[in-house]
Amino acid sequence: MNALEYRAQLLALLPPGLAWPRDEDAPLTRQLHALADEFARVDARASALIDEADPRSTTELLTDHERVAGLPDACTGPLATLALRRAALHGRITGIGGQSVAYFTELAAALGYTISITEYRPYRVNSFVNDPLCDPDWHFVWQVNAPLETLRWRTVASPVSEPLAAFGNELLECVIRRFAPAHTLVIFAYQGE
Repeated sequence: MNALEYRAQLLALLPPGLAWPRDEDAPLTRQLHALADEFARVDARASALIDEADPRSTTELLTDHERVAGLPDACTGPLATLALRRAALHGRITGIGGQSVAYFTELAAALGYTISITEYRPYRVNSFVNDPLCDPDWHFVWQVNAPLETLRWRTVASPVSEPLAAFGNELLECVIRRFAPAHTLVIFAYQGE
């Protein structure tokens, strides 16, 4: 509600009679106008708090949200733009994780990388003749296959201050290792193009 609506409500709450003047110049009316302005300010701040609770729209509480979510982290480092900080926070809070090939492929795609994953299995009696000879420990090893130099392009929605492209695979390795199941070992293989 705005100040005018609060003023109307406060004046409507006054009892009837000559002792309670409602004209604009009366001291009581001026005091009610001052109270209405403060009520409207508090109302606006309460409405703004709803937006601050959402990580996609927070501004004032962004630093507090990041602290609770453990951001910035070793993988991303300090993020330069407000949009990137909000996106990282939203991803951290809403991410549910996974252990499938599809999950890690989508995770890499969200970072701008195109990868494939090779899973290893120990050689068994019923394995195919051309399967690699791996001992049982290889059951917990998987390999991320990525281009040697990945070029990640920014989109039209990216802020103007961001570079158009970024090179390197350090971010990919850091994020994949962070979300890899604890009992597994992930290795990275890069192919030149």
